[in-house]
Amino acid sequence: MRPDFLRTNILITIVAVASMPACSRAPAKVSTPLNLNSAATYLDNREAWWTQWIGASRDHGTFCVSCHTALPYAFARPALRAATNDPNPTANERALIDEVRKRVRLWNETEPYYSDEGYDPKTSESRGTESVLNALVLAIYNSQDGTLSDDMHAAFANMWAMQKTTGEQKGSWDWLQFDQEPWEAKDSIYYGACLAAIATGVAPARYSSSPEVQSNLAALREYLKKHAASQSTINRVFLLWASTKLPSLLDSVAQQSIIQEVLHRQQADGGWRLATIAWTWKRWDPKMSVKMWLRGEGTPLSGASDSIATGLIVYVLQETGLPLNNSQLQKGIAWLRSNQMADGDWPASSVNKRKHRSYNTELFMNDAGTAFAVLALTKPQKNTPVVNSASTRALR
Repeated sequence: MRPDFLRTNILITIVAVASMPACSRAPAKVSTPLNLNSAATYLDNREAWWTQWIGASRDHGTFCVSCHTALPYAFARPALRAATNDPNPTANERALIDEVRKRVRLWNETEPYYSDEGYDPKTSESRGTESVLNALVLAIYNSQDGTLSDDMHAAFANMWAMQKTTGEQKGSWDWLQFDQEPWEAKDSIYYGACLAAIATGVAPARYSSSPEVQSNLAALREYLKKHAASQSTINRVFLLWASTKLPSLLDSVAQQSIIQEVLHRQQADGGWRLATIAWTWKRWDPKMSVKMWLRGEGTPLSGASDSIATGLIVYVLQETGLPLNNSQLQKGIAWLRSNQMADGDWPASSVNKRKHRSYNTELFMNDAGTAFAVLALTKPQKNTPVVNSASTRALR
């Protein structure tokens, strides 16, 4: 078959799929102004469900920290409390902190999130992933009171011990891969390294300047810089976020390059679409083109913007100090403000497999999208230049 004929047929298929109606009715949007209380209720309920869900349960009475529910919750819930002048962590936050502390203290006794049995090599992937997530969660909460707790120090010690020291991936961590974009795919090792950089940068008491971690940080910086050009846009957004926490990770030219890449992908409605930033594009490829509009099992992907892409990007752009009067940033904020749903969350869906909203697991993407939307909309409004300085290291 001729390449031009193949391309034409693929494009026809894409247009046809994009025109198909949604398979189920979308939840109603909020008809009133932004409601932070309903967002807090949604996130609290979802985190409470996660801690009790059998799929999240692990040994020693613990639960795993997920990249779609528990970790975004750790980022967003303190921001919500700050916006509503509530200084005290919620019961769900305390449960999350206690669980992480328990697994850090029992690091040599607890089983990995997944074993090699039937999942090879999931033990090393689980340990690498958990070590980064534990350090990040404790760094987020320790940064609020400025203390460097023993548990946080131990979590970072575990993290650095799991860092790769040889090979092409030197400086990174083994990361859980289930062929699920984003965050659980082959390229997610880079995302995990970005999270390690964010964790180190937000840790209090000038932890990132500690002499004992400088060789680890040097390897991490080298890895992130070496592989940056080959990453998907969403991974590069996490790199941009990390660069606001760690001095010298990226210079201003590299930061601006990512910012322009991101702004170029903004949709006409002011938001961003996960499918256009989640995949790594090396060249025009029929298979990759189809992924933009079809999930793996053949269900159509909406062409609309979503809260994961939009919330994450708007938040990170603000973190870089992009001026608030930037018209594209304002359009992104407007999209978020106008797309909160009646039950407090923001719309998102998986690019891998479609499930009906009645399934709790289908809400995983809404969990992450709602957390990123909250981060973006509660960000203190200020105009500052893009810098790499110690003043940008605080989480908020």
